[in-house]
Amino acid sequence: MLQDKRKDLDAEKRKLLLERLLREVGRDNPDLYYRSTSDIAQLIFNHVESAAMLHPEERALVKGLSPRDIAVLLSLH
Repeated sequence: MLQDKRKDLDAEKRKLLLERLLREVGRDNPDLYYRSTSDIAQLIFNHVESAAMLHPEERALVKGLSPRDIAVLLSLH
């Protein structure tokens, strides 16, 4: 039961982190609204890999996520 709560908490934190990263990427890409989810996911992935200032806990939340994983998570929210 405690593990389920931890997974739910991590999922919520990941969702908030992806929303923040989306805003960060959106500042540099004003046409983001017109791009496909897969393009946006790739931009977020590249941002995390190169320039994002993330705490170690935040980096652990997105570690191992592929652009496809990010696209799926974005489409769920």
